[in-house]
Amino acid sequence: MARTERAPRGPFKAFRLRLRKLKSKNIFLAFFLDTIIIIASALLISFLIKTYLLRSFYIPSGSMFDTLQINDRIVVNELVPNVVPLERGDVVVFKDPGGWLSFQPEKKPTTTLGQVSEWLLSVTGLSSPDNDQHLVKRVIGKGGDHVVCCDAKQRITINGAPIDEPYVAEGSEASRTPFDVVVPKGSFWVMGDNRGNSEDSRYHPDAPGKGFVASKYVVGRAFIISWPFSHFTWLDNYADVFKNVPAPKP
Repeated sequence: MARTERAPRGPFKAFRLRLRKLKSKNIFLAFFLDTIIIIASALLISFLIKTYLLRSFYIPSGSMFDTLQINDRIVVNELVPNVVPLERGDVVVFKDPGGWLSFQPEKKPTTTLGQVSEWLLSVTGLSSPDNDQHLVKRVIGKGGDHVVCCDAKQRITINGAPIDEPYVAEGSEASRTPFDVVVPKGSFWVMGDNRGNSEDSRYHPDAPGKGFVASKYVVGRAFIISWPFSHFTWLDNYADVFKNVPAPKP
C-alpha cells in the first residue's frame, strides 16, 4: 500500500512544509534562510541579555579616576539591586535622579544607516545610546546608614566606624566638603573615587532626592572593565574596607 503524506495541522506547520520543500530545491535559498535565522536568534538572545542581565556603558568623565578612565567601557549586572542586593563599595550605574546632569550634550543628526547601526550595536550591548543620561559612582552608604565626613584623621565614618579608602584617587582627600547624613531606606549615598572632581551625593542637597539615589534609579552594578583590552579587569567592591561597619541603628 502506498504511503500517503499527512496534511500538516495548522497554518504554521503548512508554512514549514512549504519552506522545507523550497529549501530542498534551492541550496542558496536554504543557506540564506539558515543565515537569517541564526542572525535573528543571536540578536534576540543579545536583546534579552541586555534587557534583563547585562548592559554596557562607556565612561565620559574622570569622576571615577583612578578606578575608571575616560572612554573605558564597563559591563553592568542588571540583576542588582532587584534580585541581588547592592552593597557598600559597589560601583553603580544609575539614571539621573533629577538635577545631577546640568549639561546635556547636543544630539547630532544621523543618517538612517547610522540609526540602524546604532540600534544594532545597542541591541547587542556594544553601545548605549542613552549613556549621557546615566552616572557612575561608588556606593558609600545604604539605607539607614549614618555617613559623616570627617573624623579627626579626615576619614569618612559610617555608623560611627571610620573607613580607610584605598580606591580614592591618589592625592585626593576623603572629602573637602563636610556632611552628616542618614541615608533613607531604599536609597544610597554615592561618591566618585576622584573626590576632587566628582559631583556626587555631596553636591545635590537641593535636588529632588536631596543627594540620595533611590533604588528605582539604579541600573545595576558595574563588575568589569571590558574595553580597552589593556584596561580589562574585574571591579573590586573593597568589601574589607566596610567589614567593620556596624549595622545602622533602628
